[in-house]
Amino acid sequence: MGDEAPQTEYLQFDSEAVFQQSVDRLLAAPGRELRVFDPDLQSLRLNDAARIERLKDFLGASRTRRLYMVVHDTDHVTRQCPRLMSLLARYAHAMQIHRTHEEIRSIQDSFLVLDQSHYLRRPVAQFFRGALGLHDDTEALAMRGRFQEIWTASYPAVSSTTLGL
Repeated sequence: MGDEAPQTEYLQFDSEAVFQQSVDRLLAAPGRELRVFDPDLQSLRLNDAARIERLKDFLGASRTRRLYMVVHDTDHVTRQCPRLMSLLARYAHAMQIHRTHEEIRSIQDSFLVLDQSHYLRRPVAQFFRGALGLHDDTEALAMRGRFQEIWTASYPAVSSTTLGL
C-alpha cells in the first residue's frame, strides 16, 4: 500500500519573505517543466546567485527539463539579470523567454507552474499575497492551461545573444 498519492499542501502568504520561501520550495519540488508568467520577473530575484543556482540545478538534472517564461516587459531581464542571461546562454536548448503581445499586457497576476502538480500564484503581481499549492493536480493543471493561453499570445523576446546594455 505504499503507492498512496502525496498529500495536497496549500500555503497562503502575504509577505515578500514567505513568498520568496514559497518560490524556493516550489523550485525544490520534483518536476520536469517549469512555466513562469510575471510582468517583469523582478519579484522572482532572478539575478540572485542562490536562485539562479536552483534554476541551474533544475535544468541540469536532465536533458528533458524545460523552463518557459513569459513577461510583459523584458527590460529588467536584459538589463538587471546577467546571471539569468548567462543561464539562458548555457541552457538555450531548454529555456525560452517570451514577451506578451500588446493586447494581453493588462493581465496583472503572476504565477509559476511546475508540471501538472505544483503552482505558486499571486492574483495581483505588485503585491506579495498569494498561495503555493503542492500536489494539487486540479488547480495546477488549470494554471498550466492558462499559461498555454498566455504563451500562445506571446513571442520570443529574449535570446542568449541579447546583451544587457
